[in-house]
Amino acid sequence: MKEKTKKCVFAGTFDPPTLGHKATVEDCLRLFDEVVVALLVNPQKQPCFTMEQRIEMWKLMFPNDSRIRIVTFDGTVTELLKREGTPFYARGIRNGVDLDFENANYYASKKLDKDFVAVYLPCRQELLHVSSSMVRNSLRFDTPIDEYVTEEVKNYIEKIKRETKEN
Repeated sequence: MKEKTKKCVFAGTFDPPTLGHKATVEDCLRLFDEVVVALLVNPQKQPCFTMEQRIEMWKLMFPNDSRIRIVTFDGTVTELLKREGTPFYARGIRNGVDLDFENANYYASKKLDKDFVAVYLPCRQELLHVSSSMVRNSLRFDTPIDEYVTEEVKNYIEKIKRETKEN
């Protein structure tokens, strides 16, 4: 009998996706056969990059990896998990602030779906300082982003900046 494929959902705004996000997906792939990277529409946030640009950045970070599927979603995480047929929701945790935030979301989600399972993955020590906010701040002040994003994402963002200046 064939073993059931296990998958998880890793969701966020990913504005832009960082080395920390990439590491979390890599860690997820050690536990799961498939990772659904869900770019969530958050009406409370005004993203710096378009949804299409963020999708492209994910594709650049994981070219041709059939174990990773990128989707967009504008509902609750529990609705997304049901749509994807998995109870597993992966979260990267950098510090106590992240843990408190994720625990609050966990309890709210658990009320919506008793089968909800949060999988907390500790951040790699060398990436504790990495966040999408740091990338956006660096871009705002025109400082290097090399330590926050992959080379492919950095080149893509620089291309976007050049195209924006030309228009």
